[in-house]
Amino acid sequence: MSAARIAVTNERLEGLLDAVVALSSDLSLENLLERIVRQACLLVDAKYGALGVLGLHGDRRLTRFVTHGFTEAEIAAVGELPRGHGILGHIIDHPQPLRLENLGQHEATFGFPDDHPAMNTFLGVPIRIQDRVFGNLYLTEKQSPGGFTSEDEEVAVALASAVGVVIENARLYDEAERQRRWLEAAAEITTALLGPISRDAALQLVADRARDVADADFVALLMPAAADVLEIFAVSGTAVHELIGETVGAFESLAGEVARTQVTAVVPDTALEPRYTPSTTPLWPDLGSVLILPLRSGEVTGALTVGWHEVLKTDRWELDPELPQRFADQLALVLQVAEAQEDQARLAVFEDRDRIGRDLHDLVIQRLFAIGLMLDNTVRLIHSPDAMTRLSSAIDEIDATIKDIRRTIFALGTDADTTDLRSSVEEVLDHAEQTLGFSPTLEANGAIDGAVPDEVREHLLAVLSEALSNIVRHASASRVEVTLDLTDDIRLRVRDDGPGLGGEEHGSGLTNMRARAELLGGHFAIRDLSGGGMELTWAVPKGQS
Repeated sequence: MSAARIAVTNERLEGLLDAVVALSSDLSLENLLERIVRQACLLVDAKYGALGVLGLHGDRRLTRFVTHGFTEAEIAAVGELPRGHGILGHIIDHPQPLRLENLGQHEATFGFPDDHPAMNTFLGVPIRIQDRVFGNLYLTEKQSPGGFTSEDEEVAVALASAVGVVIENARLYDEAERQRRWLEAAAEITTALLGPISRDAALQLVADRARDVADADFVALLMPAAADVLEIFAVSGTAVHELIGETVGAFESLAGEVARTQVTAVVPDTALEPRYTPSTTPLWPDLGSVLILPLRSGEVTGALTVGWHEVLKTDRWELDPELPQRFADQLALVLQVAEAQEDQARLAVFEDRDRIGRDLHDLVIQRLFAIGLMLDNTVRLIHSPDAMTRLSSAIDEIDATIKDIRRTIFALGTDADTTDLRSSVEEVLDHAEQTLGFSPTLEANGAIDGAVPDEVREHLLAVLSEALSNIVRHASASRVEVTLDLTDDIRLRVRDDGPGLGGEEHGSGLTNMRARAELLGGHFAIRDLSGGGMELTWAVPKGQS
């Protein structure tokens, strides 16, 4: 071998070594692929270069195609990048070095677009990662005379072998970085949900962090709202505020299927997945790729939908969804713990209410009752009418205070989330005030909300509305007193100071009120008061439902 050729060979080996060292310093896979193609073109003096990346699941398709040497106009003229057909597919099927003097004469050369740059000389080599082919390096148009040589092939093969190790390291780095980001997100969610944060704010944080870590365009957190319905509790990305509260069918959506089966759904191309259909809400975005993760922990069920507008063609999508699934599992576990803490806090409130109720009943009421008895006995020892009047007034105030405390005790035992019967009754009274010209008074005794079944509640409100309507039409009253007593049974009493009935009952309204009482096993009565006015009583047993 001549001294000149040895010098050239040494220079190329030094260039190869420098290229490998330079590539090893870059752990970003996205940047690394472009540098590989550029260094390969420099080492073998090729005008054009490309690197096709194969899918990770054994298929023949190219998930990425990185080029060098093409102008932007040439890339635009070529259009869609190759997917692995023709000469590119030949090297995929036969992962061996291929060197051609005239590319157009090979039997596998077909499918080039009309505006594709002219290419004659060709050199293709596989890039291996251990025993698996990662992709192929394609080099065309040797710029020095004579086409690609055997030395060029050896340099390209050597570069591809070294590059396989570099790419594997970059992939491991990318995977470790993704794992770190998912773990950080899971830790942040755990801290937030277990700290002083509202549930809605925490769920929104889940959606935002998942979208950030996954580099996604859209994330939705769906949880059961009923047996066959999933409700969107949090959204990040498209249509954030409009979608919250929307529902999808648990048996009519892929998210529902994931929530039921607890199996992750990976959909690289939604157009090719018949199970995926957009949500029934028109605000659901048009997604090209989705990853749907089940929430899998105890009684916490649902689905975390992560979506991208475009169909993903990068190896980021090809990675196993184990990391995001761990995030979803951690989320479900933390939600379960948060629900348990909410139950404990609610139980603590109820226990505190019970303690307060017992103290009020056993201490305060008993003391007030004793004071009332003492004052009642004192009245008999006093002969001054004014003093007797004042003491009697004080005794009445004590009795009224005892009733108020009892109502407070009953209210402490009522769940704040239950339908408030008192509020419903007050709404009826407020409505009657507009036609009466004055406000009816209301006295309520007993556990109003907890002791009235829904069916009885409906009848009771109807009777009260009818009674007030009759007073407006017939009584010409200036005062109306409404008493709702649930101490023994469910008893509604309405009094007014009008002229009364004069001993006669008439009208379909009274007939309907009596029928409602009898339907529930109760009774209805109406009578004139001795001092003027009328009293209506409607009562049903507590046991009716």
